[in-house]
Amino acid sequence: MTRARVSTRAFQKARQRFFEQGKKENAPCWLCDLPIDYTVKPGSTDESHELDHYVPVSVDPSLQYDPGNFRHAHRICNILRGADPPKLTLGMHSRTWY
Repeated sequence: MTRARVSTRAFQKARQRFFEQGKKENAPCWLCDLPIDYTVKPGSTDESHELDHYVPVSVDPSLQYDPGNFRHAHRICNILRGADPPKLTLGMHSRTWY
């Protein structure tokens, strides 16, 4: 069986460019919509930046290098999501509804 994910110099450069873009825009985590800590090395803490793939590489390896498939995420959010579909919320409630 072959591995779906391939780490190449080209992907490492794409990941670094994506990190720099997120840092410049102060992009929040696409899964929880909270701020990402761009001051620390990517992947070094739970709140640090990690490139997430909207369609997991295990589902479609051809999308690994597609920037349209990249999403900014917290390391912990990406770990908890795994290869499952995202559990996106509607955001903060305006008030308690009964």
